[in-house]
Amino acid sequence: MIIEYLALVRSPSVPQSLVSSACKSPSKSFSAICSASSSASRRTLSLSVISTTFNALVFSISPPSFSSPSPSSSKFSVSDFFELQNSGGVKALDLLVGSGDVPANGDQVAIHYYGRLAAKQGWRFDSTYDHKDENGEPNPFVFVLGSGKVIPGIEAAVRSMKVGGIRRVIIPPSQGYQNTSQEPIPPNFFDRQRLFTTIFNPTRLANGEGSTLGTLIFDIELVSLRHQ
Repeated sequence: MIIEYLALVRSPSVPQSLVSSACKSPSKSFSAICSASSSASRRTLSLSVISTTFNALVFSISPPSFSSPSPSSSKFSVSDFFELQNSGGVKALDLLVGSGDVPANGDQVAIHYYGRLAAKQGWRFDSTYDHKDENGEPNPFVFVLGSGKVIPGIEAAVRSMKVGGIRRVIIPPSQGYQNTSQEPIPPNFFDRQRLFTTIFNPTRLANGEGSTLGTLIFDIELVSLRHQ
């Protein structure tokens, strides 16, 4: 199996320096596995596996991939990205369309995510796969959609996903962190400090860099939802 993609998008709300020229689509073998119903296939397609390509994803020259015999691939064009309606400029690319329910305001949703900061060359500041329970299993992030406690860009992304789906979103600063109490908050003190001192750096903000400092890149898997 080969999974190749490079995802940034041309948008007035996303600086051109953060945009790459192309990204890779899933291969035919990936598409076949997408349609498989076995739990093993679903786990293969989970965000935890896709994340292994992320180390060089955002700013690398060549896209990362898993190796497989006789891989085939095609390219996504920039037009494969779309702006989410009423999102304030959030751009999305569906890596895997889910088959479950779509959440509504008031629903309790559980997601796994990888969060990256564009201003730090795609530095990963947080991941739910690093949040372990007593059994060593990753804890998803749970929140109530529409509660206003989570940054708007994540709410906008999740609102139109189906359970089981995986989506990459590029969140402009206006839809990202506006203060240090908005969730999700990295539990690691040093990651949290680095994230917020970058986004809210007073000197750089005074220099007019506010339009770039807070651009976020999130990879989100909608794990489950519960109607309230």
